[in-house]
Amino acid sequence: MIRAVESEAHVSAPVLAAYSYCEAVTSGQARNFAYGIRLLPAPKRRAMSALYAFSRRVDDIGDGPLADEAKAARLDDTRALLGRIRDGAVAEDDTDPVAVALTHAARAFPIPLGGLDELIDGVLADVRGETYETWDDLKVYCRCVAGAIGRLSLGVFGTEPGARGAERAPEYADTLGLALQLTNILRDVREDAEGGRTYLPADDLAKFGCSAGFHGSTPPEGSDFAGLVHFEVRRARTLFAEGYRLLPMLDRRSGACVAAMAGIYRRLLDRIERDPEAVLRGRVSLPGREKAYVAVRGLSGLDTRHVTRRTVRRRA
Repeated sequence: MIRAVESEAHVSAPVLAAYSYCEAVTSGQARNFAYGIRLLPAPKRRAMSALYAFSRRVDDIGDGPLADEAKAARLDDTRALLGRIRDGAVAEDDTDPVAVALTHAARAFPIPLGGLDELIDGVLADVRGETYETWDDLKVYCRCVAGAIGRLSLGVFGTEPGARGAERAPEYADTLGLALQLTNILRDVREDAEGGRTYLPADDLAKFGCSAGFHGSTPPEGSDFAGLVHFEVRRARTLFAEGYRLLPMLDRRSGACVAAMAGIYRRLLDRIERDPEAVLRGRVSLPGREKAYVAVRGLSGLDTRHVTRRTVRRRA
């Protein structure tokens, strides 16, 4: 069992201001994520915002305009800052609000901060321009940049006392992160190509005649692009099905948060499956009203009950 320590003891004004900064970053730059965490009680919502703001900083270094050597140096500096956060060496009046907020969150919850080291490793792989021959290769990257975030988040959520199979909760959180990341990769395939990056496994690209890459609004000539997308969608659905086994292990509001975030991405996956070439024409997204519906569905516990019934049937 993973217990989240949720204390509403006095939080100082500087720490609250640091959290407010992180929440502003989250609401402004991560709308899908923000839809989920708004369902959490304040201490968990603030901690999740701190995790997001630090992760965003790492991602922004990787995606920014600096030369690769400068990016690597900035990532080294960020890793050193993470070491200070881990050691509790960031004062409440420090001028870095993200470091202040994350230090407080790591004291309040058993967050496995090593996951942020993994994230930095994943972004360094982007800086080096690494490509992936097989799904097994890509999984290593996805575990760094997304599975680790799932495990970090579980440190905030905790698991319910007596939850059956709770020892596997980190595994399910990791798998759900993989599902979200593979959905991201499909959604951003053209944008990544324009930035000189290819994430889909070379084996899969060759199998469907897409090794030439994606450089316009139409698939490579003679390719089976729809077949490639449907193949990856099936892989993502398998990951979602496994990762959703986490839901019954969480309290109602944490489960609602996870169900909302995952539900948004599953609906994105549905849209991509219906019109594979849409990802070459532009960014596939959901309207706000549909995201709100997914959040309400998550809060209602429908997804959790569905997973619980399915698990019971398997055991019967």
